[in-house]
Amino acid sequence: MGIICQEKGEIKYVEIKIAERLQELMKEEGLTQVKLASQIGIKQNTISAWLSKKKQPNIASLWRLADRFGVSVDFLIGRAEY
Repeated sequence: MGIICQEKGEIKYVEIKIAERLQELMKEEGLTQVKLASQIGIKQNTISAWLSKKKQPNIASLWRLADRFGVSVDFLIGRAEY
């Protein structure tokens, strides 16, 4: 799944990488789904749905994830690298 966006006057396709980025960040910190869910105030099954690509986080959840991991929302969605 991806989105079409415009960057510096150029239209391009961006692959949505939330599941991959979230899994990578959780692994780096040794976080379980339960622990992360507790830290950002959501249910564990919601994180499971994100990781299995059944659902995408809403903007408020993306902000919480970005704040928790110290990354940008653009990084989480795959639009930017670290």
